[in-house]
Amino acid sequence: MIFAPDTEVTLQWAATLVNTKPTVGAPETLNTVADLLEHMAGWSWTGSMPDNDTDLAQVRRVRDRLRTLWDVDVDQAVDIVNALLRDGRAMPQLVIHEPFGWHIHGTEPDAPIAVRMAVDAAMAMVDVIRTDTLDRLRLCDREDCDNVLVDLTKNQSRKFCDTACANRAHAAAYRARKAAT
Repeated sequence: MIFAPDTEVTLQWAATLVNTKPTVGAPETLNTVADLLEHMAGWSWTGSMPDNDTDLAQVRRVRDRLRTLWDVDVDQAVDIVNALLRDGRAMPQLVIHEPFGWHIHGTEPDAPIAVRMAVDAAMAMVDVIRTDTLDRLRLCDREDCDNVLVDLTKNQSRKFCDTACANRAHAAAYRARKAAT
């Protein structure tokens, strides 16, 4: 384990949120509040939940801010993380709930969901920056994929955003090798 369990989950969640952003060949996947709630399912979010289009729009703006973290150097990442913490009026506090046991929440539980998402992601990024592991935030290696990933492998070997992308890339490489012979 590279980071604390809740940090790893938050980093993975942040990547999945960023990957809901429309890209060339991939449509927007957060079209409705129901889409957002579906995206949040399984990530153990507590506190107030999104219930209107304003919440959805705010989460999309957070998603855009988080996306920039995959494209910047450490000094720029520090500026972004500090802005997210400042804008969200971060107030770290120890809490306990399943499945994490004791861990840190960055805001009050009744803060708007977009604020909680921004601050929690920023707090996870604090760990990334403090451990000098910003290089674990990567873009998918598949040529026609714009998704991001967080490499939490021990030997920093993850190259693809998911198994489907890895399989497509490996199949394409196989076809290219076969065509060359």
